[in-house]
Amino acid sequence: MGLWAWFKSLTIVHLLLGYIFLASGFLVSFLMLIGMVIWPFSKTWYRKYAYFLSYALWSQFSFLAHWWSKAECTLYISPEDQKMLGKEHSVCMVNHTYEIDWLMAWMMAERHGMLGNTKIYGKDILKYVPVIGWTWYFTESIFLKRSWNADKKILTKSISEIVTYPDPFWVTLLFFPEGTRWTPEKHKICQQIAKEKGYPEYENMLLPRTKGFHLSMDLMKGKIPTVLDVTVGFPADQPEPTLMDAISGRKITCSMIARRYSINDIPSDSEEACGNWLRDIYKLKDNDLIHYKKTGKFEGLPVIEVEKRYYDICWFIFWTILTCIPLYRYIMYLIFSASILHAVSVIIIVTALILLMKWMISFSEVKHGTSYGLQTNGTKKEQ
Repeated sequence: MGLWAWFKSLTIVHLLLGYIFLASGFLVSFLMLIGMVIWPFSKTWYRKYAYFLSYALWSQFSFLAHWWSKAECTLYISPEDQKMLGKEHSVCMVNHTYEIDWLMAWMMAERHGMLGNTKIYGKDILKYVPVIGWTWYFTESIFLKRSWNADKKILTKSISEIVTYPDPFWVTLLFFPEGTRWTPEKHKICQQIAKEKGYPEYENMLLPRTKGFHLSMDLMKGKIPTVLDVTVGFPADQPEPTLMDAISGRKITCSMIARRYSINDIPSDSEEACGNWLRDIYKLKDNDLIHYKKTGKFEGLPVIEVEKRYYDICWFIFWTILTCIPLYRYIMYLIFSASILHAVSVIIIVTALILLMKWMISFSEVKHGTSYGLQTNGTKKEQ
């Protein structure tokens, strides 16, 4: 292990990265909150304001991937489709097979100038997660309760707002149609349902949920023209990477294959037709991943090289200077001037922040995933 790699593995360095993110995140969240006064007068100006702030914060994730862990991501895509990335409204449909497939998607989104206006479909609890959940809320991400009666209303209201974004202020909706992350237990249940209903069976995917997808496609037609289907794969001969691997600066290697579809070509006359289209796409995704695990490459599309941009590292340097100068001064004060009671209070606060960071990181871990998809009866109803 080299000196730089050893430095990035230190717990104190991880705490410093967490401090920079939380300190900048609390500031951004506060600025977004007070910026809500703009909304009643001009949604467009508020959205541009929130876009600037969200990119300033979320770029720390792409910095983590691009510059800290030196992640390498090979993109398989047609030249025609690649030219349209970041130049139109789109729904980005990603498999939820790994702990950090989302991080790789965000990294590639940053390279194409799509990160600042990326929104997610997420579970309702995420909007309460400090910093990341708050900024998702202020930037109009869609939070679902996983009850169809409630989610139908949420989707209708949320998408009716999102489709009012003006051109060329491009929106990207990041969507995991499975509704939950892959686990062997959930996969077994999905295989059982597929056999019972005559659906395609997948080795690496869960059955996609069709009700929300069908409604979304119906509501978006005429405004959001494209579905970008992305399949992320990590080398089968290496341990699956985690968020802590990225935080520790360990190099991450992945590949992704992307195909662009017109929403107008997706059947919307019935949920069954739309669901069949989605399940067929997932069969293609599964076949892609099977081939990738065997060969280490995707097939059928060329590799397009997309250079890293420097905006994310510039923002990280900015946040480091802004947050660490007062931190340094405060540490000097604690060492030379603070009372014992003050020092003890700081230790308690730091401990609480460490626990908060661990809790936030746990949302990316498979072992801490939700039980959504584990109940066979519930899964049948949702399909």
